Amino acid sequence: MDELTKEVNKFRDERNWRQYHNAKDLSLSLSLEASELLENFQWITAEEGIEKNRQNIEEELADVFIYGLMLADDLNIDMNEAILRKLKKNREKYPVDS
Repeated sequence: MDELTKEVNKFRDERNWRQYHNAKDLSLSLSLEASELLENFQWITAEEGIEKNRQNIEEELADVFIYGLMLADDLNIDMNEAILRKLKKNREKYPVDS
């Protein structure tokens, strides 16, 4: 993830967009991109959405991850650690039935 974050930040910095990327605006943009991802499935089945919109789904999902990486970097959040902590918490909250 570190290499991806570096590439994302390089792209941003080459365009002098850092000035627009604060926690609020990155969070807002992440939500907007997630909504654009959902549009691929509006009024159709999941299967139809994937079949008709696979390329756009990939691009919108990438946008979601890009904004997430920028936000995590800005807030100095190690996403590897954050994901592992969240999985641990979810395992405790939702144990596998024995």
